Amino acid sequence: MSFSKNTKSFAYPVLVADIGGTNARFALVDDAEAPTRMCGKTATADHPDISSAIREVVLPETDPKPRTAIIAVAGPVTGDRIPLTNAAWVIEPLKMIADLGLDEVIVLNDFEAQALALPGYSGSDIEQVGSGTIREESAKFVLGPGTGLGAAAMIYAAQTWVPVPGEGGHVELGPVSPEDVAIWPHIELVGGRLGAEQILSGTGLPRLARGVAAYMSADRDFTTAASITTAAEENDPVAVKTLEVFARALGRVAGDFALAVLARGGVYLTGGVTSRITRFLTDGGFRAAFEAKAPHEALMAKIPTFIVRHPDPALEGLASFARAPEAFAVDMQGRQWTAGAASGAS
Repeated sequence: MSFSKNTKSFAYPVLVADIGGTNARFALVDDAEAPTRMCGKTATADHPDISSAIREVVLPETDPKPRTAIIAVAGPVTGDRIPLTNAAWVIEPLKMIADLGLDEVIVLNDFEAQALALPGYSGSDIEQVGSGTIREESAKFVLGPGTGLGAAAMIYAAQTWVPVPGEGGHVELGPVSPEDVAIWPHIELVGGRLGAEQILSGTGLPRLARGVAAYMSADRDFTTAASITTAAEENDPVAVKTLEVFARALGRVAGDFALAVLARGGVYLTGGVTSRITRFLTDGGFRAAFEAKAPHEALMAKIPTFIVRHPDPALEGLASFARAPEAFAVDMQGRQWTAGAASGAS
């Protein structure tokens, strides 16, 4: 990777966008001192491409028009055409520049954007789970069980925050407790293995529930994460047990990442599943599993864990970068396009 600390600001206003498989969310940063100004949310299926969505959702209410766009997408940025994994859009930065009159477009990974938000959280943005105290200017980690399991680190080095995205959601996940050992043989493998995402995600929850139902000799047919969380709210025993196992497993994985980067700045949980299972994250099982890392239990007890309550963490991360690019060392190689390049390509 080619990391370089930015030494100048972007051309304002900066449009920031969080592009998911279902929805696209937009906000504006008018200058380096301005708060994030939400512009709206729209279904990706309602527009043929991102330029069309911006023209309809953002531009009618915006003056002056944005000059820079910083976009977060789910997946790697590997060229001038960036297809979305779960939507029909293909992000084409040079076409965006031509369509919208932008000076510059930058495309980042969605969990890189989540990591960029971590240093700025305060107050009601986060809810602490368990013990521990944030050590300033120390590594942080964000873990997000949503459709999949996203993961990224934020490392502090040479007086700079360095976001480090990756595919940590696919680490191995094995049984630990006697109950886990009894449940795990009932969980179907994927590609001959059981990665964390195969359980700790919206798509993985039904797989875990089937394993738990078989272990409990119960007849259940949960097909979605929402059906499981809804059933748990009604105290269905299989759904409740599924989310108890889920929370403990998430605690173990979060603890592994905390050890890997020595995340004395905290581990932060985001993602759509997280917001639906708060009581299972705060009842003690998650935190106990997080800390059970012999011989380092005392160290783990000092590392804080948080549920992120900010409604748009990826947008806020991009906005933080837009306001103070000099505070971050972001890998820009192959992910930054300018109007000059667009003119040359036309």
